[in-house]
Amino acid sequence: MSLPPESREEAIKRLHTSASDLEARTARQISHEAAGQAAAGQAWKILADLFGGVFVGLAIGFGIDRFADTTPWGIIGGVLLGFAVSVWMAWRTAQRLMAEAKQYGEPESVPFDDDEDQGV
Repeated sequence: MSLPPESREEAIKRLHTSASDLEARTARQISHEAAGQAAAGQAWKILADLFGGVFVGLAIGFGIDRFADTTPWGIIGGVLLGFAVSVWMAWRTAQRLMAEAKQYGEPESVPFDDDEDQGV
């Protein structure tokens, strides 16, 4: 038994509906807990960038002081340079995260829990 012929517009509409249903089923759903863990992970990455840059600058400055006998100027310069690089790295990471957040659109407004604080 053959199917009744359908118009081109009906076929396109049916395919579009099927494609949107498939996209909805396969879209990655993120729970609130997973989103919170991802945000905490990014915060730890930024913190590690900040401290890591300073410590690497400190180590490089110490090495320069050790070999060039310029104590304490190598350490001071290394720490300042490491701090500047770490701030730049943290800024770059924050810019990337903001671009990703804009890609998903504005977040839904969440009401404050003022009622719980007042015992209502």
